[in-house]
Amino acid sequence: MFLSGLKILKKITLTSFRNYSFSEFLFNSSITCITGANGSGKTNLLDAVYYLCYTKSYFTASQQHIAQNGGEGFRLEAQFANGEEQEKIACKWKQGKKELQADGVDYERVTDHIGKYTAVMIAPDDLELINGGSELRRKWIDSVLVLTDRRYLDALMKYQKVLQQRNAWLKQEALKPTGDNTALDFYNQNLVADGTYIYDCRKAFLEEYIHLLKDFYAELSGGKEASSIEYKTDLNNNTLENLLKQSLQNDLYLQRTTKGVHKDDLTFLLNESPTKQYASQGQKKSFLFALKLAQYAYLSQKLGNYPILLLDDIFEKLDEQRIKALLKIIHGTGFGQVLITDTHADRIRDAFGEGAEVDFIGL
Repeated sequence: MFLSGLKILKKITLTSFRNYSFSEFLFNSSITCITGANGSGKTNLLDAVYYLCYTKSYFTASQQHIAQNGGEGFRLEAQFANGEEQEKIACKWKQGKKELQADGVDYERVTDHIGKYTAVMIAPDDLELINGGSELRRKWIDSVLVLTDRRYLDALMKYQKVLQQRNAWLKQEALKPTGDNTALDFYNQNLVADGTYIYDCRKAFLEEYIHLLKDFYAELSGGKEASSIEYKTDLNNNTLENLLKQSLQNDLYLQRTTKGVHKDDLTFLLNESPTKQYASQGQKKSFLFALKLAQYAYLSQKLGNYPILLLDDIFEKLDEQRIKALLKIIHGTGFGQVLITDTHADRIRDAFGEGAEVDFIGL
């Protein structure tokens, strides 16, 4: 049974969402395993849960690709419970317009919903967080911080807008110099204010978060390696105000802003060596799972409730030892509702063992 006081998903209804014409699913246990052949819609069901938490897909930015057969729209509806309280969340997208309701009442702003219900997804392509470019890692850290700090979201949106304006000014000034830096001074002032706040938040987050990462990685790997994260940013050794002034000539030459928090990166480390270059596939998978489990624990602490943990196709990605360590973690204290997908129901039953309270949904 569910623990009392948890925000949990009780029911979800999908209409014209990906491969679902119309389907309804009930969740009656803290751990639900969704099984079926490849292409049956297991990942799509997890994505629907994620969408109702964040009003966006985990896998694509295109709403058109989410609608069944590229149609004009889709609808998702879910019943969430928090103790004795119930709330129905409905999200509809049709012909480019998104509508979001809580118990039949429209949200004034979609962003007002963000943070009410949360989920942490672990999917096969998430290894790109380790192997890919810096933009993915910036988006990841931002995705955590916007849930725990409203001001961070505002600062990030303003920073990105002013960055575009400054870049446009640099292009125009480089092509046809005016010698008038009035607009530039305004852009710099705003970038400094919001960029410094973003830097301070990212730095404070990592100082707290790294301890969680180390604990989870040690548990998953048997304590064989030491994990950490290095925050790579120009602001570690200088102020953003000085950096913008010092880089102006280079910025004009390149016609873009070369210094600031939009250039930040994270270096994931195992035994003080970059995971991206030197870790094995098994080590990278362990690091990824530790990264996401630490994210889950951090959000739980800051928000005061457990997110929904969404595990997509994890049994194909981890060896038996790591699977056992992972299941021990999510079956213990500190975790709420968990949804797992796999192609083989027997494999999940064997992994959890007899007597485990696990529900199954077959597709």
